[in-house]
Amino acid sequence: MTPRFRQQRSVTVVAIAVAAGLAGLLSGCGIVEGVRGRQVSTVGEVEFSQQLAIPPLAESTVDGQGRRVFDLTVQAGQSEFTPGHSTDTWGMNGDYLGPTLRARRGENVQINVHNALDEITTMHWHGMHLPAEADGGPHQQIDPGGTWSPGWVIDQPAATLWYHPHPHGETETHVYRGLAGMFILDDDIEAGLDLPRDYGVDDIPVIVQDKTFDDDGQLVEGNRQHAGMLGDTLLVNGTVGPYHEVGHERVRLRLLNGSTARTYSFGFSDDRDFALIGTDGGLLTEPHRTDRVRLSPGERAEIVLTMQPDEDVVFRSYPPELGADGTTNRQAGGEDSFDVLELRAGAILESSPPVPERLVDIPRLDPGDASETRQFELRSRTINGEQMDMNRVDEVVTVGSTEIWEVENGHGQIHNFHIHDVQFQVLDIDGEPPPPELAGWKDTAFLSPRTTIRLIMRFTDYADPSTPYMYHCHLLRHEDRGLMGQFVVVEPGQEPAPPNHGQAG
Repeated sequence: MTPRFRQQRSVTVVAIAVAAGLAGLLSGCGIVEGVRGRQVSTVGEVEFSQQLAIPPLAESTVDGQGRRVFDLTVQAGQSEFTPGHSTDTWGMNGDYLGPTLRARRGENVQINVHNALDEITTMHWHGMHLPAEADGGPHQQIDPGGTWSPGWVIDQPAATLWYHPHPHGETETHVYRGLAGMFILDDDIEAGLDLPRDYGVDDIPVIVQDKTFDDDGQLVEGNRQHAGMLGDTLLVNGTVGPYHEVGHERVRLRLLNGSTARTYSFGFSDDRDFALIGTDGGLLTEPHRTDRVRLSPGERAEIVLTMQPDEDVVFRSYPPELGADGTTNRQAGGEDSFDVLELRAGAILESSPPVPERLVDIPRLDPGDASETRQFELRSRTINGEQMDMNRVDEVVTVGSTEIWEVENGHGQIHNFHIHDVQFQVLDIDGEPPPPELAGWKDTAFLSPRTTIRLIMRFTDYADPSTPYMYHCHLLRHEDRGLMGQFVVVEPGQEPAPPNHGQAG
């Protein structure tokens, strides 16, 4: 932790104190929140003195039933992010974050999740197509000392997914303390393409999170703006000031915005372009050459960049375009910029084939096939005027149907929208065709203020009238405070049942 960050936090504390003293005069006009907002930039200030940690690939076994079995233990621990400071953290099979799970399409997997914390948690497989009872949302609670063992068959394309807790009202805290990990899916089509895929060598997981530390090195959990907790220090795979030594001409970065509230606009310090090859649900039809990729909380992207021998380049987050007004933009991090990761090329690089001009075929869903169009308005902490109720089923979907969901951000704050179980395609944004970076499969979409996005999806299987899936804003404070709803998938003519609150011992 640098003295500069300590000084900034001191200024913020003073500002908050002043704002609190003036609250009676300024209540309701937004000035108090404006006083708290500040611009943050670490550009040119990061030393890049620690080698990037690479989360290990999780060990697994194949049992007598042919299932690939993983074991995860959710636990408290301590991490030394900066020399001399020990930070209380949570992790899975370790002190912070979790191992990278990896499985192939067609495999039957089982994951035994043991809760060694002293409070209830859950574990959600974000982006995964699976039965509702295995989804790990707020209904699949794991008691302290309990073990939950969901199983399902991987039935979706190769993609970069992730996993994290989803306890109702506590998701932001659990993720912020360190409970997250990647879940990589492989398939034969991706394996047949000339892409970097040597995990940890030229295929690098990049889990980006922002934190605030106090002067004793502990996580500060009260630095909440409208969007949620925004930090002034970045961790990449749990590493502060990371560098990665590159030994290949081309390197693939699997980007995950694992932050609870912050949106990033990723690029490089020299503004070089790169190939965006995949988003939330897998590879694009063809690479998209760009110099920026915006990721809101929960979104992923896969990019491939080309390096020259002996060159260094900084992976950077530029001020993201949020579409918000000045005060809201500032409080949501729209003026902030960060140096994220330094890539250091060796004197001799192994040659890499060029990125293929064609990647995968993506069958386009036809709006004419949609049997239902649903409207969702996000406003404050409600969807369609209602806050989340664990005992209320908000929507009932018929298995096998194609639907269009029109999602409107109806006010001046930023949001995004995540749907469990399905990957969707973006039809349009405010009536305009989506940009190339939104041309593939997605499960999370950013929503600027007063913007409407139309999504199309197909619910292919897994009917269960009593176990809901979630849809919600993935700015986790918003989710925790009520900006979430739930739906069940039923057989034709079947009625929904009261939600089943499953709980593991």
